[in-house]
Amino acid sequence: MSGFDFSAVASRYEQTSTVQKSAAEVLLQLMQIGEGDDVLDLGCGTGHITRTIREVTSGRVVGADPSPGMISEAEKGSKVGDVIFIVRPAEELDFREEFDVVFCNSAFQWFRDPRRALKSCQSALRPGGRIGIQAPARRIYSPTFIAAIEWVREDPRTCGTFCRFQPPWLFLEKEEEYEELFQEAGFKVLFSRIETVRERRTPEEVFRVFASGAIAGYLNPAYYEGGFDEAYAGAFQDVVRDAFVRMAEEDGSLELIFHRIYLVARS
Repeated sequence: MSGFDFSAVASRYEQTSTVQKSAAEVLLQLMQIGEGDDVLDLGCGTGHITRTIREVTSGRVVGADPSPGMISEAEKGSKVGDVIFIVRPAEELDFREEFDVVFCNSAFQWFRDPRRALKSCQSALRPGGRIGIQAPARRIYSPTFIAAIEWVREDPRTCGTFCRFQPPWLFLEKEEEYEELFQEAGFKVLFSRIETVRERRTPEEVFRVFASGAIAGYLNPAYYEGGFDEAYAGAFQDVVRDAFVRMAEEDGSLELIFHRIYLVARS
């Protein structure tokens, strides 16, 4: 995954990642995890979905995430021996035919090297095993967020620094592009679809969703040539929050839009 380890947002992620959770529920339905399936939850974060998977199967359940902070939070919420949590990037998995399912929710966009990560997943799965992903898709993955970022690009407090930002994410435009990646890694794609989700939220709710994930990229100094100072980080958040307020309609809400890829493949 990317160089950012979600430790900075781990403590509040469990309360704010509502968009990720709703998407995970869809992916769980698509995957149809069996009672005895061994499952790897890749990019498990604080382990909320990992614990849900534990309720579905009596098999081995492992949650992997590159962030020590996320894994620390995950371990706090789990019983000893119930689920195994490990700090591990997707590109560095060392499992060999140990799982029936690889479940990857809202993490694929962060992979540093998606081809290498998918090869690792292929190795981790038993013959006939399945992998399922849900992730933001398309360059304009959320028109709502991108509109706010345009305010950041133009605001005098942030424009001078933001122009040095290099996006870290993998966003593909079409289902076929995702399918090609998986096929190159030896998978047979069973299902793929990019969906657009629309929800009415208050400006503060939209900001909390933004702060639960996307902000980890936008406020990572590693993605800015020369980094940035604390003043920029504060101004960035002020501009984004104010943008959501300005985008609200008469009833005080605005439309939060996401494009998401759902893909299921077999090894």
